[in-house]
Amino acid sequence: MVLSENQYTRLRWLLTIVGLILYVMDIWTDIALALKYFQERQFVWTGLTLMFVLAGLLLTQIFSYAWYRDDMADVLISPGGKETISGMSKGGLAALHLLGMGIFTRYYHLLKQGFKVVWTTPNIYTMEERSDVHHSLFCLATDLSMLKLFETFLESAPQLLLQLYIVLGHAECSVLQYLSMVFSFLNIAWALVDYRRCLRRSLPHISEMPSGTPTVVYLLYKLCTITSHVLSYALLLILSAYTTVGLTVVWLLGTIWTHLLQTNFCSSAGLEHLYRAIIGVILTFTFFNVKGQDTRVAMIIYYSFYSIINVTAPLLLAFLKPELLQTDTLLAVSCIICGCSVLGLVCLVLYYLHLHPRENRREADEVDGLEKETENMRRMRSFLQP
Repeated sequence: MVLSENQYTRLRWLLTIVGLILYVMDIWTDIALALKYFQERQFVWTGLTLMFVLAGLLLTQIFSYAWYRDDMADVLISPGGKETISGMSKGGLAALHLLGMGIFTRYYHLLKQGFKVVWTTPNIYTMEERSDVHHSLFCLATDLSMLKLFETFLESAPQLLLQLYIVLGHAECSVLQYLSMVFSFLNIAWALVDYRRCLRRSLPHISEMPSGTPTVVYLLYKLCTITSHVLSYALLLILSAYTTVGLTVVWLLGTIWTHLLQTNFCSSAGLEHLYRAIIGVILTFTFFNVKGQDTRVAMIIYYSFYSIINVTAPLLLAFLKPELLQTDTLLAVSCIICGCSVLGLVCLVLYYLHLHPRENRREADEVDGLEKETENMRRMRSFLQP
């Protein structure tokens, strides 16, 4: 099969398995850590650790099921009003999602269909049919990557913050805690890059994200800014428990801003409000383009606020309550915050000035444009733009 930028390759299929393993290990280490806290009678840590796991699982199940229902109602995906999708009825879908198997179900269908296309099916497609088949695989992958992005910022990022707070502020150090933080960090990194690449490959009017240097620079920008932000939040939490109020205010501001932008992502008003609240959580940790529009001013405001927090957090702890953290540890954490902040902002400027894709592949026309836009494509077009 001739390689093309739209091809769902064997490497992409194998990387999907890697993403599944990271997802499972992230959840497993967090659950194991919660059990450890419970055995040590650390009930607050137990509750918070499990709360983040359950929040990620519950909300991804809700959106996964809603998207399946939307696709069933889409005549372009299910012509003739079929009551099944991917061989599953509405009742079967509901049961799977109630059992928390929504993401695993999507992984199963993506891996099954991808295996059939890239490993077993001979080259029997015409060029147009081949393009459609591979595009449909990327659509499946993009829906999955959207859910993984939700799960990452509802579970992995808050979990990383919680465990850093416990390790730094309470001298609670164990192998399981470090494993939990490592897999949370890896899950965040994987979700960010996978989402960006899948979204750009599934939308025909958006230029694909080049591999190599642009991907590395983008990943460094996101990981460095998120890492420094999470560490700053952890220091502020060590300084005062009232930082949780401040984090709630930051989430509320992000949610209100998303509401003022009048997003149109979900098919129902209730889900749209829930979606905006989740975007508020994401904006607490990193910036995303909520409506695919020019956000230069918004990014400048966001990262100015981000820089102020990263500078003031270690300074406040050092001057107000230096006894809360050992001098060497505080110095090391402060250096990491400073280094990650500078590197992250440098990568941000470098990426958007020189490496960000700007050329459109093609504009939609009457034949294959908005008149044939499926619910799946509308969802991708209306989701967070990298």
